[in-house]
Amino acid sequence: MSPPNLGFAGYRPTSDDGGAARSWWDANAEDYLAEHGDFLGAADFVWCPEGLREADAGLLGDVRGRRVVEVGAGAAQCSRWLVGQGALAVATDVSSGMLRNAVALSGRTGVRVPVVQADARSLPFADASVDVAFTAYGALPFVPDATAVHREAARVLRPGGRWVFSVTHPVRWAFPDDPGEGGLTATRSYFDRTPYVEVDDEGNPAYAEFHRTLGDHVRDVVAAGLRIVDLVEPEWPAGHERTWGGWSRLRGERIPGTVIVVTIRD
Repeated sequence: MSPPNLGFAGYRPTSDDGGAARSWWDANAEDYLAEHGDFLGAADFVWCPEGLREADAGLLGDVRGRRVVEVGAGAAQCSRWLVGQGALAVATDVSSGMLRNAVALSGRTGVRVPVVQADARSLPFADASVDVAFTAYGALPFVPDATAVHREAARVLRPGGRWVFSVTHPVRWAFPDDPGEGGLTATRSYFDRTPYVEVDDEGNPAYAEFHRTLGDHVRDVVAAGLRIVDLVEPEWPAGHERTWGGWSRLRGERIPGTVIVVTIRD
């Protein structure tokens, strides 16, 4: 699903401020959903490639009657599931391509979710107006200033509100993104925070993901005024045979692939 005619793909510094990811998701939304849509469901809440579902994990708490904002919602599958649980959910994403698919999925399922195009670092909601905010692999990997995302989540949360996010487990950055044997040997320093970048043949960033260590994530959350109450590292479940990029049973039984951080605004 990478853009054609790449001039470079690998680890290097970049001046990208998140715009590359927005363009990439606009261009690749349909391909992404064609590949992963069945696994994600149309109105299901899957936290990660390991298949952990909110129905089983309960990381957001009781959402009935609560105002919930999904950040980096993609096609809003999670928000659609939350509506079925009685939540007042709103789905936000920076990508118009993904939100277009969100609207289409709402039409097909009959479960309608309000969608808002917004950068995760500038949410169009009033201070202390939201009970729960979350992102499942959205926004955070694609911006250089993750602290700004956490601060914005803290701003819109009411006291006692939850901000929960899942991201690639930082230890994975030391290993090749290979679901086979090659993905079991560390080839880079875990502490090397150089982002992964794809550059087109004109020298423009076409895609970028930014690496943070586990300590970086903790410090970013604390700096935003949030308190960590849980840290979940989903184990690879029995009977789960799906390969998704670098995720596979072979790797998942040995190396953590996802970390989910549960925080509260005091």
